[in-house]
Amino acid sequence: MERRKILIGAASLAAIALIGRGGRAAVELPDKVVETPVFDDDRVLGEATAPITIIEYSSLTCPHCAAFHTNALPGIRENWIAKGRVRLVYRHFPLDGLALRAAAVANCIPGERYFAFLDVLFQNQDRWTRASDPLKALAQFAALAGLSKSRFDACINDQAEMERIIRRAQEGGRAFDVQATPTLIINGRKFEGARAYKDYDEIFRALDAES
Repeated sequence: MERRKILIGAASLAAIALIGRGGRAAVELPDKVVETPVFDDDRVLGEATAPITIIEYSSLTCPHCAAFHTNALPGIRENWIAKGRVRLVYRHFPLDGLALRAAAVANCIPGERYFAFLDVLFQNQDRWTRASDPLKALAQFAALAGLSKSRFDACINDQAEMERIIRRAQEGGRAFDVQATPTLIINGRKFEGARAYKDYDEIFRALDAES
């Protein structure tokens, strides 16, 4: 299969500004708030009742996405998701054919193992994306996650699923002007790029103060 890229319109992205006030950083939240529905087929980490919802658009081959999952997400999980204050909705935004196929494989992983598999792929991104045979390396990680060889082959060649992934990513492009990864929509506000955990902690506290 030829490598595929998702084409999206160009537009400026909202970003947070960290402004020193009284000796500490404070977050200036973007003014624009977009409605952020969660779909029945979304993969969600955290409680449905959490007051803060993150919709993450990421590509499994994106180094900045790997940085977010490796450096910031553990703290978010421990201090916010585990305490019922944040939920994370993960949506694929594949930037190339390898990311698209990896996304199709990930979507074959059921239940709680899904996010564990994403963790493994992001933490070992260089090992499989830069391997001489990336799909073979991906298959090895999928086997560790419990996918049989026949199931892996079916998932990685599932054209209907890959088309669905592309459509959902394009919807994100239209609804939220997503044009880079990772892009996080946090309670309807857009934040682009991987940031340190402390920055997300500031964002969540600012949103708490708004409510």
